[in-house]
Amino acid sequence: MLKGIHPVLSPDLLCAIARMGHGDEIVIADANFPSFSMGPEMIRADGVGATTMAEAILTHMPLDTFVPESAWVMEVVGDPTAVPEVCKEFQTIVSKRAGDFGISTLERFAFYERSRKAAYIVATTEFRLYGNIILKKGVVLPDEVFWG
Repeated sequence: MLKGIHPVLSPDLLCAIARMGHGDEIVIADANFPSFSMGPEMIRADGVGATTMAEAILTHMPLDTFVPESAWVMEVVGDPTAVPEVCKEFQTIVSKRAGDFGISTLERFAFYERSRKAAYIVATTEFRLYGNIILKKGVVLPDEVFWG
């Protein structure tokens, strides 16, 4: 354990988000998502839900402010206007931890295509359907770095 580090972030995941640069993306995937076959390095987060993982990551990682969209969820197949409860929770977490960011939707296969280009995929054991989100890393400002 380390002080000030969210406890669900494993050493591998903490290293991954530290390695990511401005504009890199990370996928937080639910239990049904094809995490292993997408291509990017997969980091397992067994026993952790997707919303808990989103909160943990966003506690330490800013979202990108230089682009119009920095967070995406998967559109509900057959009902593109539906907003599953898990996606509402993602929006609450993004607003709380990252600020005034909306979450965009991507059609299922467009979401898969974007996921293939991500830096990492975090495979959670979120069992709610559509519990997937892609986050684009922003810039850590000098006054946000703690030197002691």
